Order: sequence, then C-alpha cells, then structure tokens
Amino acid sequence: MTIDPPAASFADAGIPLVVDLDGTLVRSDLLVESAFAWVGAKPLRLFALPGLLARGKAALKAGIAAETPLDETRQPYDEDVLAIVEEARRQGRPIHVASASNQRYVAAIAAHIGADGWFASDDTVNLSGEAKARRLVEAFGEKGFDYVGNDRPDLPVWAVSRRGIAVSPPASVRRRLPSLGVEMRVLEPRTDRLAAWIKLLRPHQWAKNTLVFVAMMVSHTFDLAALGASLVAFVAFSLAASAIYVVNDLVDIEADRKHPTKRKRPLAAGTVPIIASIPVAGGLMAAALALALWLSPWFAATLVTYLALTTAYTFDLKRKMLVDVVALAALYTLRVVGGAAAIGAPVSEWLLGFSMFIFTSLALIKRYVELAARIDGDLPDPTNRNYRKSDLGVVAALAAASGFNAVTVFALYIASDAVGRLYVHPKLLWLACPILMYWIGRMIIMAQRRYVDDDPVLFAVRDRNSLLAFGLVTLILGLASIPW
Repeated sequence: MTIDPPAASFADAGIPLVVDLDGTLVRSDLLVESAFAWVGAKPLRLFALPGLLARGKAALKAGIAAETPLDETRQPYDEDVLAIVEEARRQGRPIHVASASNQRYVAAIAAHIGADGWFASDDTVNLSGEAKARRLVEAFGEKGFDYVGNDRPDLPVWAVSRRGIAVSPPASVRRRLPSLGVEMRVLEPRTDRLAAWIKLLRPHQWAKNTLVFVAMMVSHTFDLAALGASLVAFVAFSLAASAIYVVNDLVDIEADRKHPTKRKRPLAAGTVPIIASIPVAGGLMAAALALALWLSPWFAATLVTYLALTTAYTFDLKRKMLVDVVALAALYTLRVVGGAAAIGAPVSEWLLGFSMFIFTSLALIKRYVELAARIDGDLPDPTNRNYRKSDLGVVAALAAASGFNAVTVFALYIASDAVGRLYVHPKLLWLACPILMYWIGRMIIMAQRRYVDDDPVLFAVRDRNSLLAFGLVTLILGLASIPW
C-alpha cells in the first residue's frame, strides 16, 4: 500500500480532504514541542504543570499555547503531504486541517498552507480520536470526506472517512488498517531513520569524554584496573551526554530552526519522532547512572553533578552572558574529575586550575564561532544567548586571556614542589609551555579565519596541527617521567 508518485491523491472534486497536523502535515508534535519551549523559557513553570494537567489536556494545551508563540513558517512540513494537498487543491477540493493541537496553532498553520478551514482543540475540548471523528461527521457526514493521518488516534477517523492515507504509520497501526473497511493507502517515509537517530545522539561528540583518561595519565596510574574503570567512565559520560543533547534539542527547537545549520538537526527538521526521543533520552540517562553506581559512589556523585549542571545549562544558564561559558568549562572539568573518581586518584588543585582556564578559553572560542557565523550570515543577535554580534572582539580577547592563564598555571605547577613527586626530569616540562601557547593562539586565529566549526574541541580532534601539538606534549610528559 504505497503512493507513487507521492503527490497522487484521491480524485472527486468537491469531496473535502482533511489533513491531520501532528506527525502528518508537520513532522513534529506541537504539544511536546511547545511544552519544552514553555518550560525552557521559564524553568519554574515546571511546577505549574500539575495544575494545568489537573484541568485536563485541553486546558494544558491552551495554557501553553497562550504563552508560547509558534512560527508557522518554519515548521518541518512533510513535503509529500504538502504535495497531496496541492494536488487536491488543483482538483478543486476543499482543504481542511483537523488536529488535537490548540486552535491558536492550528489556525496559524491552516492559514499558512491556504486551507479552507480547520478543526482544533479549544480550552475545554481535546479534539482527538473519537471526538475528532464525531466533529468531522457532523461537518461532512459519514464517508463524506477523505482523511490523511498517521497514528493510533486517527483510527476512529479513518473508520468514518470515505478513503484514507496513512503517513508512515507505526507497525501496530499498520496491522489494523485492513480491518477498517476503508480504502487505505500508506505513504512510506523517505528519510533514513537510523542515520537521523545517530545524528541526534551525536556520537562524534563523545570525543570530549576522553577527558576521563586525563586523571589516569597525570597520576601515572597505568594498570588494567585503571584502564577498565576509565573506559566504563567514558561510556557513562557518553550515554549521559547523548541524553542531554536530546533534551537540549527539544528545548531549542524554535531557535535551531532559525539557525543556518542547526535547522538540520533531527528534531528541528522532524526526521526523528519527537515523542520517541523522550523515552530514549530517559533510557540513556538511566543506563549512565546505573553504570556510574556500579563503578563507584564518588564517580556516581560526579556524574549526577554533571547531569544537574548540564540540565541547568540547557534550561537556564546558557542564556546568561559569561555564566554559560563558566558552566561549559565546569562541565569539561567535571569529566576530568570523574576520571579521577573512577580510578580512585586524587585531583590536584593544579589540574583543576589548568582545566578551568583552558576549558573557559575553548568555551569562549565556541561563542566566538557562533557570533561570527551570525555576522557572516547577516543574521540578527541570537535570541537564546545573551550575546550581541558586537561582542565578537571582546569574546576573542577573553578567550586569549583565559587560554594563556592556563599556560601560566602550568608554568607555576612546574616550579612547585608537587611536580617532583611525579616526574624524574620536571624541567623538561618547560618545553610544553611554548607548544600550549602556540596551540591556543592558533585556535583563536583559526576561529577568526572561520576554519573552526561549531565546536572547537571537535575541531582540535580533527586538526593535524592540534594533534601534533598534543602528541608533542604527551611525548614531553613521557620523557619527563622516565629515568634516562
């Protein structure tokens, strides 16, 4: 049961074509999307949710819609469904949108696509399932309309329609279509769902979690037990990071759709079902915490701190100028601390100081790159960050200052008494200072030349000169550690 070509529709001029909204016309769920945006704008609203829910789902949708605007021009519309709508319009058929979403959203989207009418939930009635079927029968009569839907709540509507189209229905719905006694067609998805899920979870970002191995290296704890514990810590941080990336993308959907590159993220583009992303994020977070508790209580405490801070960053801190940068630096540093907790090694003040300064520098470079992209794309100041494009020069200066302060901390460490307990030839460590200064300066210049992409850490992992610098520093640390 497929449509080929996708624009094919049911003929018969005058028979209304009714199109569902969430998951059909739009590859998203407006309630989930707007709820995350609603809470993301003011996190304390989370405590108001139980009160809204107690008044019913329709009241919940109305309350959120009243305070959360929708940009109907940037929604992830399904091109194949739009083609069906256009084909029906050419045949002279009336087009209607029917959705369980709130009427504020449905009216805006219906007007945007040029629909002749719409049906939606109001403050008291949740127009879903049987309620939607009854409303459409009242308007057009039983078997008096064709219906395009996608999921289980659409089954009662298809049952009273003349003919139906199911857009990428789940297997449980697909099995029930033949029993409806209605001529049905199935519109198959075009996107590669597996690739979209991988993109959503961002496994390439896991490279940042190799920071858990730093504690093993600087404490000179080289044994299989330490390596195994560090590997488990790496997996736990990676699972937790992927869970937070999903939450972050849920909160930032509207902002991402206005960004030249982030609009292609799976949730913003609608290539991953928004409803399915929530339990996946919860499962990843639960798995990360289970691994952490199995490893050690101290590591679990560190991971919980990381999750708390990154959640606060997602919902609030990232909107506060410079607070966001310090929070990002702390998140990187917590990976180092987590690595130490995993192997039971102490974390020196020198390592913490160096980490905070170097990671603050990288976080500032990240903000520099984002502002530069807005300047180059002639975009307005970001709405989800408290920075202006005119801040570009100051951000670069702060990045340089923080990076070179990290080198100063490293130099003071070399001159301290602590270094003699770990290194046979501590003075060799001075050779690492000019390499670090070169690398920090080069990163800022590469960002200014627009060679650094969205994340400077990932750029460094792929950059040949950065890898050479890291290799030389590692060689110097190794030579300083062994007698010769």
